[in-house]
Amino acid sequence: MPKPTEILQNLFPIIENRVVLELTKGSLLKDEISDQFQSFYNHLLQTVDTGNPSWFDPLLETWANSLTQTDLEEDRIIINEFINQLVLIIHQTIVENTEAQQTVQLSTTLLPIYSYLFNKTANIETNKKIQYLSKQVDKARSDLAKLDESKSNFVDVAAHELKTPLTLIDGYTSMLIDVILKQNNNDLLVFTNGILNGSKRLRGIIEDMIDVSLLENNLLILNYQPYWLNRILEFVLLELSPVSKERDISINIHDFDGYNLMNYGDSERLIQLFKNLVINAIKFTPDGGIININGRKLTGFIEVLISDTGIGINQEDQAIIFEKFNRLGNIALHSSSKTKFKGGGPGLGLPIAKGIAEAHGGSIWVESSGYSETDFPGSTFHILLPLLDKLPENN
Repeated sequence: MPKPTEILQNLFPIIENRVVLELTKGSLLKDEISDQFQSFYNHLLQTVDTGNPSWFDPLLETWANSLTQTDLEEDRIIINEFINQLVLIIHQTIVENTEAQQTVQLSTTLLPIYSYLFNKTANIETNKKIQYLSKQVDKARSDLAKLDESKSNFVDVAAHELKTPLTLIDGYTSMLIDVILKQNNNDLLVFTNGILNGSKRLRGIIEDMIDVSLLENNLLILNYQPYWLNRILEFVLLELSPVSKERDISINIHDFDGYNLMNYGDSERLIQLFKNLVINAIKFTPDGGIININGRKLTGFIEVLISDTGIGINQEDQAIIFEKFNRLGNIALHSSSKTKFKGGGPGLGLPIAKGIAEAHGGSIWVESSGYSETDFPGSTFHILLPLLDKLPENN
């Protein structure tokens, strides 16, 4: 009986002809497919002769290196499919052109080689795709780093460019006030004070917009230091006492478990958080109303509750109030005082408060039975902050 290599050599012209006919659809591809098949078949003969399928490794690596970016992007299984088609044609040709005993002999010889080819090709293609994806991930990381740097630079430039004109306005207005005071011209003093108040209001809006930008882009840097919640709340109450007296609103801070504990966080940002929430409570509580600040100590957290006797919030609105520029009420009041009853504003106070709470690893939400300007059901804001026994390692 002829050797397997002799049978395969005799079958080569028939197999090559079928490969070219079945795998090409145009004359431009015939020569290329023929060359690739001849190389494949020579490696197959060497492998059958030596019993070592690793003869195929250099060829498979060459084919893998020829994969295009489109092949990798679209996750095409190019090489394995090509080898599968060659194997089917070779097997069909063997069955049709050899006796049964020779067919069995060749199949027994070729099956382990085919198994090696499919496994080896799958590994090579997978590795090539992993390498491609790794490069794409590295590129994406590099692009994101550049984008973060651009965002950070933009925020810095925007903050500088927006605040510089205000600084000039404040400076020249203060100089003008000094001149007016020397002249005892009280009429002009009213106008200059109006300019300063407007500038102060605009500065606050600009700072809020910058804070929102920092929070959205994960650029807010917290300066963790020891703080005491009671001191922060008392400071906020003291700072807002002129407004609460003007509106005849009582703000009561109740002692609760954890109120006097030392914790770690960014004191300035936490003051901003609670100030925004208390201002919001004042804004939507009618004159003569009451705001209560209470809380409790939980496992690993401290929860602060700010309740008011205001107009409340509808269920469907309780999520959107924490979205930027998304405020409720009459838009005509946007230019009115921040603390006037149902007064306006850009709608940034609550989103900033939420962002600061989450930056500390906490959360914030609101509860209210509904909205009514006659029954005043009120609202309760919950602020959850982690209790830390030491400074965070990434401070």
